[in-house]
Amino acid sequence: MNKPVYKIIDSKGRVLIPRELRGASGMDYGDIVRLDLQNGRVSVKKIDIVEIGDKSPEAVEAFVRAAIREMPEEKQIAIAARLLELLQQRKEGCHG
Repeated sequence: MNKPVYKIIDSKGRVLIPRELRGASGMDYGDIVRLDLQNGRVSVKKIDIVEIGDKSPEAVEAFVRAAIREMPEEKQIAIAARLLELLQQRKEGCHG
């Protein structure tokens, strides 16, 4: 895909990256991407590891998603069960 692709930014600021571009760049659902701004140009780059020290909610979520993909299914289930337990406790604490 050598010719430019034009997209419209939606009301939430999202832009759909066409399948051909995602495939050519090795991007897939759930991958982590880094957005940079230089000289008025936005670049998107797939990354495997979030920069150390970035504790933003987005970076933490990206790290967790990447880590979970590499875990055995039993570990994934155990973590999901623990998260549900914590959410239930929080919910009961708010209504109790």
